[in-house]
Order: sequence, then structure tokens, then C-alpha cells
Amino acid sequence: MRLLLDTHALLWWLSDDPALTRTARKAIAETKNTLVVSAASAWEIATKVRLGRLPTATDLVSDFSAQIEREGFELLAISAEHAIRAGLLPGPHKDPFDRMLMAQSHAENMPVISNEAIFESYGVRLLW
Repeated sequence: MRLLLDTHALLWWLSDDPALTRTARKAIAETKNTLVVSAASAWEIATKVRLGRLPTATDLVSDFSAQIEREGFELLAISAEHAIRAGLLPGPHKDPFDRMLMAQSHAENMPVISNEAIFESYGVRLLW
């Protein structure tokens, strides 16, 4: 199964953070699954590093694509379809990174490994 990692799930996996649930950890470790990381996560992490809100991810930003490859994850670019879907999503949720992940989830028919319960109100299948 193809699974899209939300940014926090990616960071928690890479740092072995106990906040990552057993269910999420098992799904990520399952070799039959294809784990997908959005380019939006790279954008989000870099933005937070620049703003000083994620100083622990400085090394990840400098080596993002290689780190994703070493983990065996697939990098998903942002397409015009993804951008249009994100822009047209209804509702009050304003976080552009979340909106892009929701749009990519719909366009690519992938559940998202995330603790963002609001995703479900947008019809996104969650695994947590």
C-alpha cells in the first residue's frame, strides 16, 4: 500500500520519537508498504528551520532528498493538479502544508500517516 507521511510523522520516524504511535510505526516499517514524502514536507521543514521553530532539522534540510532516499521513501513532487486541488479545498483550514498533503492524498489515492484529525473532515483516510 502507498502511504503519505505527514511532516510530523516523518520527523518523528527519523528521530525515533515515542509520539509516533505503534500503528504508525508498524505501517512505516512494513516493507510491503511504499512510504511517500511530499515535497511540501521539505518546504514546511525548511520554513520552520528558517523561522527558528525547528532547529533540530537543520541537517535534514541540507540533505533532505538523500535522507529520504536512504530511508527507502519515495519523494512526491507537487504537480499542477495537486496545487489546484489544494487551492480549491473548501473549509476553514488555512495551513498551506496540510492543504497540500490533503490534496495529494486525494489525487494519489493514498491514506496519510498523521495525527491531524481535521484531515478526516476533508475526506482524507488517516492511519494513526
